[in-house]
Amino acid sequence: MSLHRRHVLSLAAGAVVAPMVWAGGARAQAGKLSVVATTGMIADAARVVGGDLIEVRGLMGPGIDPHSYRQTRSDIAALTRADLVLWHGLYLEAQMEEFLLNLAGRQPVVAVGEAVPEAARIGHEEYEGRFDPHVWMVPDLWLPVVDRVARALSDLRPEDSAFFEANAQAYKDEITALGSYAEGVLASVPEPARVLVTAHDAFGYFGRAYGYEVEGIQGISTESEAGLARIRDLVDLLVARDIRAVFVESTVSDRNVRALIEGAAAQGHEVRVGGELFSDAMGLPGSYEGTYLGMIDHNMTTIARALGGEAPARGRLGRLAAGS
Repeated sequence: MSLHRRHVLSLAAGAVVAPMVWAGGARAQAGKLSVVATTGMIADAARVVGGDLIEVRGLMGPGIDPHSYRQTRSDIAALTRADLVLWHGLYLEAQMEEFLLNLAGRQPVVAVGEAVPEAARIGHEEYEGRFDPHVWMVPDLWLPVVDRVARALSDLRPEDSAFFEANAQAYKDEITALGSYAEGVLASVPEPARVLVTAHDAFGYFGRAYGYEVEGIQGISTESEAGLARIRDLVDLLVARDIRAVFVESTVSDRNVRALIEGAAAQGHEVRVGGELFSDAMGLPGSYEGTYLGMIDHNMTTIARALGGEAPARGRLGRLAAGS
């Protein structure tokens, strides 16, 4: 196994490793590329693919909702000075979209989420030409995003393209292994229990890929409001289908989820919080859950266990935080 491949596999597993010495030597002396990424998931992909040849700044940390995020003065300074800006697109960063599109006329700005083929996207029910942006929820759909990150870096540093491509391939191997794990543990949930009720509709791709009925209290964007009628309908669903677990999200208030639990209790039906899921942001920096692989491992493991399936308590690699 090559030095580059060993380095990336360690990063993909969330390990803390010593800085790698780039074999080319002179390449690193040319200066690291400055990359700014909007979401944590994109920043994580850039760090793994770019290795020690780039420096990455992620704008949106744990608990930050990209749907409503607005760029700050320091963000604008970082974005305008970056060698490369990576954003998701598909209207995820709704409040930043105009700024990023204008910036693209001046410097390299790439909407990596739009690498997912249109045929694989879920269209918005109300707006023609708009799509559900939450493609990262299914590992297979994240693979073209990793490729797009590698290509964007290679376009700026063609002499290092082999390095970026090798890192991307090793990372994709880990993502593919995670996808296989997800299929197995989610299939262990009894079919009648495959109903996922969450704070907002971020799990549409998840539901389609794994055969789950998904109900979000709010719509695809957290900017939408949940009406009383929607909450009443979901309470009736919980009672009628004997659903015993609902899920909160790290970037969305749990107020509406608590209203569901209280509404079900008023009808004599007990519902518990099955766990907190990472929807639009990852976990804490430096933690396994603070990587894309750890984020998805946590979600798949938490959902499977809460809905009656079989999954290791500490996830695919035994690295999830205890009690997560």
